[in-house]
Amino acid sequence: MQTPILTIAERNTIESGPWFSKLSPALRQAILSRASVRRLGDGALLSSRGEPASEWIGVAKGAVRVSSVSLSGKQVTLTYVEPGVWFGDIALFDGLPRTHDAHAHGDTTLLVVRKPDFKELLSQHVELYEALLRLNCRRLRLMFNIVEDLNTLPLAARLAKQLLLLVRTYGVPQGEHEIRIGLQLAQEDLAQLLGASRQRVNQELKALEREGAVRIEPTRLIVLSREKLLAIAER
Repeated sequence: MQTPILTIAERNTIESGPWFSKLSPALRQAILSRASVRRLGDGALLSSRGEPASEWIGVAKGAVRVSSVSLSGKQVTLTYVEPGVWFGDIALFDGLPRTHDAHAHGDTTLLVVRKPDFKELLSQHVELYEALLRLNCRRLRLMFNIVEDLNTLPLAARLAKQLLLLVRTYGVPQGEHEIRIGLQLAQEDLAQLLGASRQRVNQELKALEREGAVRIEPTRLIVLSREKLLAIAER
């Protein structure tokens, strides 16, 4: 089978992903040889809630917005799957339908492994079972941390932690000290991630700006001081 065609930057993103990079060379090559490249424009639908699971996916560029719809009909964003991360394996294991909607956020490049190929990889590489178990343990720990933060931290601390996470993944150096968050997020998007209203998030962002931690621009956020964000996150 042919290795999928990715740009150099996309290939580096996949190869250096914190989970993928720890696999053996043989398993990494086996996965890449069974994957196809899919490029999606901003907002394109990847999968819908209730659909049968048929693919295992790695993000090589952009992001995937995972969302659901509340009882009142409002769309709620739960998370953004960042570059270098693989997802979709849980539904392939338990055979149940997809639990959320998934859309491309920005121009997005994906590596897609079909369900039969995923099953073949599992049958030929016992290592993959153990690696996916570690991956899902990490997801569970992160979920517990989010629930704990939601119930114990004030909004200002949760917002500061979220911005630090975004800087780590999407930070683009700008000038000597400033870092631009490359992922385009509206304040409503941030509010949904934090389980708060847009108005409260707007207030907290302005407070961070007054403290010299960030600068708010019309279409982006600039982090001026990671140290100040860290201090606020630990209050």
